[in-house]
Amino acid sequence: MTLDQPTTERRALVTGATAGIGAAFARRLAADGWHLVLVARDAARLADMAAELGGRHGREVETIPADLSTDDGCAAVERRLAEGTPVELLVNNAGISLNTPFLRSSAEDEARLLRLNVHAVLRLTLAALRPMTERRHGAVINVSSVAGFGAVMPGSTYSASKAWVTNFSESVGQSARPFGVRVMALCPGYTRTEFHERAGINMSKTPEWMWLRAEDVVDEALRDLRKGKLVSIPAWKYKLAVAGLRHAPRRLLEAVSRDTRGRIGRDNG
Repeated sequence: MTLDQPTTERRALVTGATAGIGAAFARRLAADGWHLVLVARDAARLADMAAELGGRHGREVETIPADLSTDDGCAAVERRLAEGTPVELLVNNAGISLNTPFLRSSAEDEARLLRLNVHAVLRLTLAALRPMTERRHGAVINVSSVAGFGAVMPGSTYSASKAWVTNFSESVGQSARPFGVRVMALCPGYTRTEFHERAGINMSKTPEWMWLRAEDVVDEALRDLRKGKLVSIPAWKYKLAVAGLRHAPRRLLEAVSRDTRGRIGRDNG
């Protein structure tokens, strides 16, 4: 059994599954015939999502209410990845940004960002890859951001956390490939979800053309996963943006960052 061959027994685990890109993954995978394990902090919203998808598509939908910025939350999901019906696809989508510049932030808030955006991704990827490499099939999608390709958000540590996710996924993806397992970083730009609203970030001045639909992001991510890509950047406009971030002179990048105040970002609600 591979990700390319339909089967009634495929099972995916999605974190941050009740909103945004995570919810779009859950809906698309259920429509494609996957059974699901959904993870989020809000137990009531998880129950609503499970009822919606189970009723509409007739798939099994497990739920794990968990705060992945805590050790207990990560441990609950690690146990599910290690036990029970095997998980063929892990989507690490849960993440946060802070609406506070680093110089006015707190150590507690910054540590929570790192625990969710970095530490949880590391722990759950490791927990998933061990059984996947033993079975010699499976895949992990770690939702990152185009912001991780450059310091384009002055005073924010969000882009630094996403740079880690992308680099980590590329590296681990290369080591997992010989075992028949795929690991891919998904790096979208601005996506219409609850992410910025939850963080208290005013996005009203962001041009309409910069926004992506969560459903389109998921479609391109799954296509790129099937192609075996290590990094997926949805939409030509963000592919061009990343090329600029990678190759533009440092002084130009700093000037643009000051002008836009970090308008190259993403959502992973």
